[in-house]
Amino acid sequence: MTNNTVRTLVVIGGGAAGFFCAINAAAQNRQLKVILLEKSDKLLSKVKISGGGRCNVTHACFSISDMAKKYPRGEKFVKKTFHTFFTQDTIDWFASRGVTLKAEADGRMFPVTDSSQTIIDCLLQQASRYGVDIRLRAGVNAIQPASEGFSLQLADGRSIAADYVTVACGGYPKAAMFGWLEALGHSIVAPVPSLFTFNIPQHPIVSLMGISLPEAQVKINGSKLKEQGPLLITHWGLSGPAILRLSAWGARELQEKNWHFDIQVNWLPAFNEESLRADISRRRQSLGAQQVRHRNPFGLPSRLWEFLLVQSEVPADCRWAELPARAQNLLIRNLCAYPLAVKGKTTYKEEFVTAGGIQLNEVDAGTMMSKKVPNLFFAGEILDIDGITGGFNFQNAWTTSYIAAQSIARS
Repeated sequence: MTNNTVRTLVVIGGGAAGFFCAINAAAQNRQLKVILLEKSDKLLSKVKISGGGRCNVTHACFSISDMAKKYPRGEKFVKKTFHTFFTQDTIDWFASRGVTLKAEADGRMFPVTDSSQTIIDCLLQQASRYGVDIRLRAGVNAIQPASEGFSLQLADGRSIAADYVTVACGGYPKAAMFGWLEALGHSIVAPVPSLFTFNIPQHPIVSLMGISLPEAQVKINGSKLKEQGPLLITHWGLSGPAILRLSAWGARELQEKNWHFDIQVNWLPAFNEESLRADISRRRQSLGAQQVRHRNPFGLPSRLWEFLLVQSEVPADCRWAELPARAQNLLIRNLCAYPLAVKGKTTYKEEFVTAGGIQLNEVDAGTMMSKKVPNLFFAGEILDIDGITGGFNFQNAWTTSYIAAQSIARS
């Protein structure tokens, strides 16, 4: 490569990371020819459905050490990359291009329009502004290092020459799909699903589908895994942020169990069994004449309360003062440690994420360049980095792709 020739960057992947890398590289080096390849006929499809169609762009966390703790895989790596491009940089980048982000009470950040199309339109406009050459139905079968740069072999038999390549094609669900990157000498951490919901087939709890709790604690038996947060009962089992976070932290462990394991749900996480026993003892005195069924002192949804009373064998017309010892013990256990057997998982429709990918010790966190192949870069979910739900995976996409773009534009 010589300084008087136009250099070409080929970005593989038409998602968030691919677009962000292409746009920023083209903006920072106007002499660079940037080609973006997308194997399907749709661009930014994951951006479109993220956050229920609102696009959870990032998370309102401004401490690198706190933010890094939200990544079950890649915590040490993002601690380095976030020093280059972090949450405020994301907010400012979009703001300077006419897109204002807002933070919700739980920290998730969305465009003020509450529409993912706002983010898509912004990225497409920027790509057009800086002359990014977008090519659809252009899958890549192989990257072959050449005497100068690379030759990319496309699925339709054509080839493209490039001086730089950024792989930003997202995660793959199967190890075999990484073969074209292993051929370059890279090691792959085997992919496993992350961010999934728990199937509890044929259990009577699914009759409560639609009930949500703002706060519950879920513990996986026989492990240290437990999470607290909003919980949703569905027609197939359990979902909601508490479950999705558990699935992320336990991605590998739960795969080893073939997604069959036992859990305990504490519907009243402010209590443990001992403190709840003392509280119920007081309730029996203050509410003695009132029926247990009609006097729910803990603010649980009424259908859940009645369900737990039946499960605890509390007589239908029982008064608080008459609560039998056996029924009271069962009720305390079911409120604080309700047992459920999970038998399988369901992909969470909007947040599908794969744990695994390119081994991080083979990538330079300061440039996102491969340590194996000069001028080959990686960005986004193809790396062995994944965050819990809440905008963390998008922030990793923006960060890693920005660093790759900056490295390429300056070289």
